[in-house]
Amino acid sequence: MKKESVLKFPDLAQWIIDQTKKAGAQECRVSLSKTRFVQIDYRDRKPENIKEATTQQVGLEVILNKRYAAQSTPDMRQSTLSGFIEDVVANAGIMEEDPYRSLPDPELYKGRNTADLQLSDPDYTQLTPEIRHEMVKTAEDACFQGGGDKVISVESGEYDQFHEEYIMSSNGFEDSSKGTVCQIGVVMTAKDEGDRKPAGYCYATSRFRNDLPEMKFIGADAAKRTLDLLGAKKIPTAKIPVVIENRVAERLIGDLAYPLTGASIQQKRSFLADKKGQKVGSNLLTVTDDPMIPRGLGSRYYDSDGFPGKRREIFTEGVLNDFIIDWYYSRKLELAPTGGSTSNIIIQPGKRSLDELLKDLPRCILITGFIGGNCNSTTGDFSVGIFGKLFEKGQPVQSIAEMNIADNHLNFWNKLAEVANDTWVYSSIRTPSLLFNDVVVSGI
Repeated sequence: MKKESVLKFPDLAQWIIDQTKKAGAQECRVSLSKTRFVQIDYRDRKPENIKEATTQQVGLEVILNKRYAAQSTPDMRQSTLSGFIEDVVANAGIMEEDPYRSLPDPELYKGRNTADLQLSDPDYTQLTPEIRHEMVKTAEDACFQGGGDKVISVESGEYDQFHEEYIMSSNGFEDSSKGTVCQIGVVMTAKDEGDRKPAGYCYATSRFRNDLPEMKFIGADAAKRTLDLLGAKKIPTAKIPVVIENRVAERLIGDLAYPLTGASIQQKRSFLADKKGQKVGSNLLTVTDDPMIPRGLGSRYYDSDGFPGKRREIFTEGVLNDFIIDWYYSRKLELAPTGGSTSNIIIQPGKRSLDELLKDLPRCILITGFIGGNCNSTTGDFSVGIFGKLFEKGQPVQSIAEMNIADNHLNFWNKLAEVANDTWVYSSIRTPSLLFNDVVVSGI
């Protein structure tokens, strides 16, 4: 039996648009994507998991008489897509009417930046199985060497992918993108007092493989971070300066993002809903959302609505400037859309290194990780477990664990006293280490 051919993305998208409108939909939007990924995991120098796969997906959004439905399928054959399209349109017909559902004003699609964002590594095809395995083994060996006789086990892994998508809507939007991602990580479990077995890790992600740190650094750093957890214990509750390490600070930045969204504001679940134009943090809280950073993990030409990527200041010197509002919630809130999600979130770095910052503090806690916790997006109250190191005059004196920070974000960010210059670039949230004064850390 002859295999059915699949149209190229632009032709298939146009065919789906045509068929969807013939089925009765007034408006529709189709997204076509294909992802190839490879994953290699080792445990104690032995391959444990090797995966390689290519996935594809057709996503279809339909608006019919102010009713909305969205579904997806991995099957791109026209013979089966015909039935899929009819099902999506039929499902839209039985949904409740929603007067706010529509495709965006086409005028908002204009202004796409044509700069080369370098989202796709041109050398990605040179990444052979041998290179991938060598990356994992090199990182793992460095961790074993760094951990010495304290090692119980080491897990290491590499993941990479190539993703491409094509989007078309019935009101004139059409665009596409391609991108690569490469990640390496190591986790070490160590022997400690009694039956304690602390685990530390180091991960890094970038679009270009050559932008990753050295594999030996990844393994050695995982070992160092694990050994730093040995002998950790609570200290007495204190009001003390805390420094949140660059690579873990994104946890608290994330707590600020959701309350800025149109959904949280419209549903009365945002402690920032009435704070636009007001000062909610110290002068050092300047947060930028910038989708136009070359090779940035969050970089993009357009957002989920199809609006062109634009740099924007979310907070400037502690003042909230803007919300994160997509087209749908802009209509519900009767506000101008600003974009429905974040891209690269950046906190502006300071001038001093982390070591310089620590040396100037008589006593402080360096937080190197969070455990559990929660944040109430309606009130801003949060509570989170921490671990790290107690420092005195720049010298580490005690590993700490099983301690807790509880505060309110509207209070906490006003305690931001200094920002280091050590921005962690292996994430879409790019933040340096952050010093907060007078933080109550609960312990004994």
